[in-house]
Amino acid sequence: MNLDLLMVLGLLFTAVVLFVINKPRMDVVALMILVALPLTGVLTIQETLAGFADPSVILIAALFVIGEGLVRTGIVYRLGDWLVTKAGSSESRLLILLMVAVAGLGSVMSSTGVVAIFIPVVLGVAARLKIAPGRLMMPLAFASLISGMLTLVATPPNMVVHSELLRAGLPGFSFFSFTPIGLAVLVLGVFYMLATRRWLQRDIDSDACAPPRLTLADLADSYRLNERERRLRVRADSPLANQALDELQLRSHYGINVIAVERQRQFRTLLLMATGNTQLLPGDVLLVDLASPAIAVLGAYQELGLEALPLRNSYYSVHSHELGLAEVALPPESHLPGKSIQELGLRSRYKLNVVGLRRHGQALEGLLVDEKLTHADTLLVAGSWKQIHHLQSLNRDFLVLSLPAEVDEVAPAARKAPYALLSLAVMVGLMISGLVPNVMAALIGCLLMGAFRCIDMPSAYRSIHWPSLILIVGMLPFALALQKTGGIDLAVNGLVGALGNAGPRVILASLFAVTALIGLFISNTATAVLMAPVAIATAQALGVSPLPFAMTVALAASAAFMTPISSPVNTLVLGPGQYRFGDFVRIGVPFTILVMIVSVVMVPWIFPL
Repeated sequence: MNLDLLMVLGLLFTAVVLFVINKPRMDVVALMILVALPLTGVLTIQETLAGFADPSVILIAALFVIGEGLVRTGIVYRLGDWLVTKAGSSESRLLILLMVAVAGLGSVMSSTGVVAIFIPVVLGVAARLKIAPGRLMMPLAFASLISGMLTLVATPPNMVVHSELLRAGLPGFSFFSFTPIGLAVLVLGVFYMLATRRWLQRDIDSDACAPPRLTLADLADSYRLNERERRLRVRADSPLANQALDELQLRSHYGINVIAVERQRQFRTLLLMATGNTQLLPGDVLLVDLASPAIAVLGAYQELGLEALPLRNSYYSVHSHELGLAEVALPPESHLPGKSIQELGLRSRYKLNVVGLRRHGQALEGLLVDEKLTHADTLLVAGSWKQIHHLQSLNRDFLVLSLPAEVDEVAPAARKAPYALLSLAVMVGLMISGLVPNVMAALIGCLLMGAFRCIDMPSAYRSIHWPSLILIVGMLPFALALQKTGGIDLAVNGLVGALGNAGPRVILASLFAVTALIGLFISNTATAVLMAPVAIATAQALGVSPLPFAMTVALAASAAFMTPISSPVNTLVLGPGQYRFGDFVRIGVPFTILVMIVSVVMVPWIFPL
């Protein structure tokens, strides 16, 4: 073992350790790798940065944009409504339709995004059928992982392995190369979850679960907003007139949180979302949320020159086309727990107001601005639907958990849904036909989405999960570094020497197991980057086709069923499903073994050795 190989292995080991402890962030680790590798002298700067020109990186970015177009046009939410309608009152039918729908949608867009969208749908159906959400949340996560086995573009590891085949001068995979195996795994997964769902049943307090996707009125009622909603007119002699909200500090001094302002303009009423810069004018009607209903009794209205107006219905319902509510949870990687609501600066940064806080199933009362947040908290935010949709893209710090039913009527580009479907169909058709490379097909789909106004440029840029792309770019040079220093030859010789006499199928099973185990500790994309060249070189050393070996690695990279931290989708359903760590081990390990058996049997049949 030479010095260069020792340095590369040392860097790789350091990266894996940092990935496991998740400090610093994975994309930061990838950038550190891009800096460190040229300093070793093993790779040039050009070789280290070649990942930025890799077609798979551009393809993944384009698919994020396509997925956002499906969300903005309301197609995804309509699919959820269809699911609820077709399932009726049958839990088994619901589970089957849910897994098929999620797997199908996840085959053309981000699986993490699909799960985040379907969580509130599943919670709502579970509440209606009076079943434990845990009986549906794990099938949801497993279906999203299986979606990565359905098409070439379903998950980054597939494209990473495909790129490695092309780099080695091999033909690579077609769009549907994965489909026969993925469909078999999906059918297996449906029957497996139907059989094992009873093990996920647990007596839980339905009030402690994240609330379902209800109506605006339901959300307001569950957080007791109805008791605190008021409409207050600014009198001509009010000291608030002609002043900005930030200067008045009504929330901290009086417990009055201004959500929006009704302002008369000629023959119509404008609704202005309240921000720190909003200037109040005489005659404005303030839609406010009080820290306590007792504030009106204490004389604050008279002091501030405000006049109480009748409120026959919740102003959230009256202005539902413009003013929205959404429940927001803090995902595991969020850095916000420990900060107060005031320190979040949601009003100044995102033009949203925190109007409710739920902790352990209970809505907290009183002035919440100084309340320190925990991972168990759920926030209720109010603001324009546009800003709420923007918050959905900030999935590192926020998870929009429950959107009310009214959101379907105000999708930013709801009328463009047919054009979004057309753009998706054109992209898939071009990929299947092979008329243009896959990356060109995806870029054409993005341009069509933009041309049809299904998505605008700011939304397109926000939809791309840049940390994932940086992670891929940072890990790609390791494959070349290991090749140049003899690391891959060392791994191949060890694998062939230990198992060469056992036959190719045993080696395929070993590759699957090693890949799946590595995927427990680092991302599946990084795992594919490391294992794809080993698989291809092993096949070449055995004198057999590399395609089944590469396919096995790609499938194993998606088989992240064994722990709640082995994939982001598992982490997302952990809380809503009320799961323990052992639930994933108990259900996921046997299923991973079954998937390995299916892969070892089917892969050599479809891709002869």
